[in-house]
Amino acid sequence: MSPLPNYRPQQLSLGPLEKEILHIIWELGSVTVKDVHERVLADLKRQLASASVTTILNRLTKKGWLTCNKESRNYRWQPQISKQEAQILQAYDCLHQFLAVGNPDVVAAFADSLDRDSVEKFEAIAQKIQAFRVLKQDN
Repeated sequence: MSPLPNYRPQQLSLGPLEKEILHIIWELGSVTVKDVHERVLADLKRQLASASVTTILNRLTKKGWLTCNKESRNYRWQPQISKQEAQILQAYDCLHQFLAVGNPDVVAAFADSLDRDSVEKFEAIAQKIQAFRVLKQDN
């Protein structure tokens, strides 16, 4: 079971272009504006100004997703967390929003509409929770 990351961006919500650029950064590891701009423009149907890429990179930095360092004349951005850590944080957030409903009857009402695969996933989650409780009691 993957633990929650120690670091959490200040704002988890991202717009479509922010998500796209963040995925590019996760793929490349460390980027300049030029790196991202070239990757976006590799799709010939896309048009995006270099200044727009800079704006998005700065926005992602403000939200806590990226760090920025100056190397000679260029700025270089790196992700603060990995793609997997981001998925863990977003799943954690969704789970808490789901559980915030607070009424087990409302949550259980969805059970009838779940397919077999989803039911099996819920059962696997319940087994992991039970194993975690047992482990926690032993310590």
